[in-house]
Amino acid sequence: MTERVFNFSPGPATLPLPVLQEVQQNLLALPGVGASILEISHRSKTFEQIIAQAEENIRRLLNLSEEYHVLFLQGGASLQFSQVPMSFLRGSGRSADYIVTGSWAKRALAEAQREGDVRVVWDGKGDNYSRVPQPGEVQIDPRAVYVHFTSNETIQGIQFATEPETGDVPLVCDASSDFLSRPIDVKRYGLIYAGAQKNVGPAGVTIVIIRQDLLEQVPDNLPTMLNYRVHAEHRSLYNTPPVFAVYIVMLVTRWLLENIGGLEQMHAINRQKAQMLYDAIDRSEGFYRGHAQADSRSLMNVTWRLPSEELEAEFVKQAKEAGLHELKGHRSVGGIRASIYNAMPIEGVRTLVEFMEHFRQKHA
Repeated sequence: MTERVFNFSPGPATLPLPVLQEVQQNLLALPGVGASILEISHRSKTFEQIIAQAEENIRRLLNLSEEYHVLFLQGGASLQFSQVPMSFLRGSGRSADYIVTGSWAKRALAEAQREGDVRVVWDGKGDNYSRVPQPGEVQIDPRAVYVHFTSNETIQGIQFATEPETGDVPLVCDASSDFLSRPIDVKRYGLIYAGAQKNVGPAGVTIVIIRQDLLEQVPDNLPTMLNYRVHAEHRSLYNTPPVFAVYIVMLVTRWLLENIGGLEQMHAINRQKAQMLYDAIDRSEGFYRGHAQADSRSLMNVTWRLPSEELEAEFVKQAKEAGLHELKGHRSVGGIRASIYNAMPIEGVRTLVEFMEHFRQKHA
């Protein structure tokens, strides 16, 4: 099959078509280089320019000050679940506060508990992880070494609209599934980490943004590859980085700047796409039942159920036949999940909404 489908995969996810076309055009030989991006040395001037441009693009998109370092690491968010508490919790004699909103927050919590004392300051289990906490529900320990939260839960389809208030306690965020999907006030964060494979690139590179004061707290006795300070000092070139993945990140962030016009515009498009889907769910007279409570609905991952598992299986089957792929919900929660990250075109969401209405009329 050479015709492109609408790919609603939760990750790795669809990439901007102009980016894929540029990669295809230049895959055999980068202009002026004579070798493929898959072949060049990470020590070459060409790649040094690529990784520097990727960093500069991220800085422009987020309006980052020099107080923050941008790192391109490996191991995914799953490694950050360990690297964060290893760096700041282990041996501190203090606790870390964790806000548990779903599957990925629980994984981060489990790794932190290996490293020291952890307080769960809010857990959405009682509501089946269908919402994020309201202001005032989270009581932060002012002596905590950091507060950790997951800005968007891909499996449950819930998202923080704004950051939790943490006072002077550093805020750490797993932003893997909504990174660069909307503007954020970076000054409120001590550390942000994100696997690239949702909104920013292919699998293989993890972006970490860390504030200087936290970088200075990283202990010297960590393994070298798990030391943020080492990677900052070497500008993410201490070891061989994922060259191709960083190259794609550079192209995607350039697309966000030049084709989209920045994060305000990207956020507006993402709101429009999500609203189309939620409207289809809300007007279905109960045939489609959204998982997330209305004030916690994700703009990235829309999750819903049908009247029976048999109908859900039929929905996924017929949707795929219609060119709408990867709509099956996560095995832990079932149902349907449409991941509509930055690169999902409005046309794809519109086609899905039309299919949903046709399917409902046929099976309601």
